[in-house]
Amino acid sequence: MAVKTKTVVTYRSTANCTSHARTDIPIRDLTVVIDEPIERDGTNLGPSPTEAAVSALIACTNVISHKVAKKLGVDLGDMTIETAAKFDRRGVLLEQEIDVPFPAITLIVNCTTNATQEELDNIGRETARFCAIAKLFEAAGTKLTVAWRKTN
Repeated sequence: MAVKTKTVVTYRSTANCTSHARTDIPIRDLTVVIDEPIERDGTNLGPSPTEAAVSALIACTNVISHKVAKKLGVDLGDMTIETAAKFDRRGVLLEQEIDVPFPAITLIVNCTTNATQEELDNIGRETARFCAIAKLFEAAGTKLTVAWRKTN
């Protein structure tokens, strides 16, 4: 009898808000620190919440693209992801409510690989279908542009 994988799980955590700027969040056996930089009265021990959101997109793109590549039998080789995220700070500055805080994010995924550009483009399309964080940004109205570049 095969073991059935749970398809919907609930993440639970109780974060410790050690100051107005720092949040310590237990995840598995780790503690993730989200913090503001010193110039915003933080202790600079971790990324800000908005930096963490963009970082999650980059990491999700990495993880999901490698899963897709493995499924398709493609070796992505060495990968780097260049990121440009436009961020409308008026909301976090309490100046104005902003419906789409990140109006545009561009990722350029560079792969040193023997794969063809067509294979990379296919991996990009499949990654877009399954990356949960990309889906969150797009559902929020962010124009997400991801280009796959063969750097071999």
